[in-house]
Amino acid sequence: MLPNDQGRRLRRMRLLRQMKQSHLAELMDVDQATVSRWERGILDFSEAQWVVACQLLTAPFGSAQDAWLKRLVESSTQKVHLVCDQTHRLLAASRPRQAEWRADLSMFLGKSLLVYASPEILAADTALDDLGWHDGRVGSLEVVTGPNRDEDLTILPGRVLWERIMLADGTPARLATTIA
Repeated sequence: MLPNDQGRRLRRMRLLRQMKQSHLAELMDVDQATVSRWERGILDFSEAQWVVACQLLTAPFGSAQDAWLKRLVESSTQKVHLVCDQTHRLLAASRPRQAEWRADLSMFLGKSLLVYASPEILAADTALDDLGWHDGRVGSLEVVTGPNRDEDLTILPGRVLWERIMLADGTPARLATTIA
């Protein structure tokens, strides 16, 4: 692997974990400038440093965190749901969000919600790569949506806040909260 590729990978992993350079530096017992030089490809890693960095940045948080997150979403008084950011599979939904839907939650859990998306949501999802969503440059995004005209899973016109978080297994997830 080329040093610049390694540096870009380090930066991407660090940003996906929403970790500052200074925190990674502290964990690796180096200074922040060293992490910056690694990411820019100016300074090479030792093999041992690369292994430690990968272990720190890819270690799962633990399934207890995911269970807590699911309970938090399900007990929220806001219209909120959680999906896998890669597959759009529904992971959890609050009761106020479920109240908008005409079918039971069990019909949607574990299934991709992308087929129900409004044109505005589809356009916003398509633009995420260019915005830096997947490489951690953007952690939240406000999306203005129109209706989707689906009878089972209704999307009403309004504003939705998307927030990107990581699950215990390292899978990125998206928390979608109606804000207006």
